[in-house]
Amino acid sequence: MAEIVYPLVITTARGLFKALDVRIDVRGAEHVPARGGAVLVSNHISYLDFLFVGYGALPAGRLTRFMAKKEVFAHPVSGPLMRAMRHIPVDRSAGAGAYGRAVARLRAGEVVGVFAEATISRSFTVKQIKNGAVRMAAEAEVPLIPVTLWGTQRMWTKGRPKRLTQRHIPVTIDIGEPLYPKPGQDTEELTAALRATMERRLDGVQRAYPGAADAAGAWWQPAHLGGAAPTPEQAAALDAAERESRRRR
Repeated sequence: MAEIVYPLVITTARGLFKALDVRIDVRGAEHVPARGGAVLVSNHISYLDFLFVGYGALPAGRLTRFMAKKEVFAHPVSGPLMRAMRHIPVDRSAGAGAYGRAVARLRAGEVVGVFAEATISRSFTVKQIKNGAVRMAAEAEVPLIPVTLWGTQRMWTKGRPKRLTQRHIPVTIDIGEPLYPKPGQDTEELTAALRATMERRLDGVQRAYPGAADAAGAWWQPAHLGGAAPTPEQAAALDAAERESRRRR
C-alpha cells in the first residue's frame, strides 16, 4: 500500500505547487544517494516541511520515511496517510522504539527524514538539536545529509495564520554534502558540528533568498537579518509558555 499511496500524495503535492506557482529551487539533489540508507536531517520552520524535504529526495528516486510525533498518526485524516506511507511514529515519552525502527529502516536501505530540533523554530534560526540523527546514522553506518529549507514558513508556521493559497512564494531546498558518522565517535561533538553546519547553510540560504534585501521588518525574516520574527530568546520564552499551557490542560 505504501508505494501506491505515497506516489499519489507526491502527485497531488506537485499539482498544488504548480497551481500556486510555488517557485521551488532544489540545490544539491545529487547528494541524496540513489540506493542504500541515508538520514536527511533538516531545519524546521513550517508544518509543511516534510513535503519539501521529501521533494528534495525525489530526483534521486527516493521516498523519505519521516519520524513524526505519534499525535499525527492519531488524527483521523493524517493518521491513515502517515501509516500508508510508512512514516515512523515517535512517542516522545518513550523514544527508544521509534529509534530502533528508524535504524532498522536505514539498515534495510531506506531514507529516513528527521527534524532534529523536534519542534518548529519560531525565530527561524536553528534551535538546539537532538543527537538522535547522528546516533542513527552512526549505528546504521549510513550518510547523514543536512537539508536546509527556507520560504516554507511563509505558507504555514507556528503562531501565524495559514497562507496555503498564497501564490508565487519562493522556496529553497538546499541539500548539503553528506557527513559520515561512525560508531564510537563522540556523539555530542558530532551533533555540535552538525548544528554548526546547519546554521551556516541556513544563513547562506536566507541571505540569497529572492527578495531578502527588501524584507526588512517582514514577519518571516529572522531578527538578525532585520526581520520581525522573535529572537531566539523570545522564541524560547514563547515555547516555554506553550509547554506550561499544555501541562495545565
